[in-house]
Amino acid sequence: MGDMNGIDGISMQRISSFIKSYIQDDEGLLGDIYQKAVADRVPVMRKETRELLKTQLIMKKPKDVLEIGTAVGYSSLFMSKYLDESGKIATLELDEERVKIARANIDALGKTDVITVLQGDAYETLKTLQSDAYDFAFVDAAKGQYINYYPDVMRVVKSGGVIISDNVLQDGDVLESHYTVDKRNRTIHDRMREYLYTITHDDKLDTAILSVGDGVAISIKR
Repeated sequence: MGDMNGIDGISMQRISSFIKSYIQDDEGLLGDIYQKAVADRVPVMRKETRELLKTQLIMKKPKDVLEIGTAVGYSSLFMSKYLDESGKIATLELDEERVKIARANIDALGKTDVITVLQGDAYETLKTLQSDAYDFAFVDAAKGQYINYYPDVMRVVKSGGVIISDNVLQDGDVLESHYTVDKRNRTIHDRMREYLYTITHDDKLDTAILSVGDGVAISIKR
């Protein structure tokens, strides 16, 4: 029988680097958008997360996707490659400057008929969206707000729909106790803990939490 504790002696950073060494970079303009976002320290999903997301999209082939957290449009553009032929994406972003950049990137890649950027506070914008309108949701915004988005995300996602929540491990902070986390981060920590408890105990969902990238939760709405 193998050593079940062998991985304890290997840093997660080494494991992540090893996995990423097998991941192919995006080609062309999409790759340029990703590299510029990383250089400018704009939050974009990690490569491991991107590959996991791709597999979920290929399996689901969604027609209507909701994204919370557009940033510069990279993740929407990436997801657009794996939709149903008639698939559409609605993506929500608060920051006005990032919305301008995202729309320019979407236009440059000829995806304006597929991706619609909705500017505003996602908490408020979500309330304006039609119920049961989406069969796939990607939540990748302010981590302290996931629990606040949750009721409306559940409302707008259809039965059988997939909800992917990124960055749920908060660079490891979520593993720590409330009092060992910096005071400025305690509210975010507690809200993420509440979110993870909610999505794993709501009888309307089946959820798996994976230690991919900075933590990914995959939920299926029953």
